[in-house]
Amino acid sequence: MLRPAGAFAAIFLLAIVVLGSWWALYPGPDDPKGLMYIGWRLGLPTLDPDRVLGTMVGDVHRNGLVIGQTRNQLIKRFGYVTTLDEASTYVRYCYFNSPYYGQQVLVLRRSNWTIIMKDGKAADLVLAKGC
Repeated sequence: MLRPAGAFAAIFLLAIVVLGSWWALYPGPDDPKGLMYIGWRLGLPTLDPDRVLGTMVGDVHRNGLVIGQTRNQLIKRFGYVTTLDEASTYVRYCYFNSPYYGQQVLVLRRSNWTIIMKDGKAADLVLAKGC
């Protein structure tokens, strides 16, 4: 029969092996499957928000971070958002030449991530590229 202390040690050792293996497979903070990015997604302050925006490109679940969020919720998660007037020339160019022209938008920090707002909530997340 396994003693409680032995069971705890076995579970602890298993957790160390699993986390260590995960860290070895996805070592970089810029990997969407990395522990640092997953921690940030869960609300832990593990990564700089500017670094996160680059990692989001490879995250297949990135829309879930934004869609349905209000401006204040986006600010809480990403630190700040900018208006179209404060965005880069490139982002403004992409916006004016997109099917979203005329809709209310926000930009995540100083990135190329544009959020289409509808009724005060994020309705779509668009990466301005190749426009």
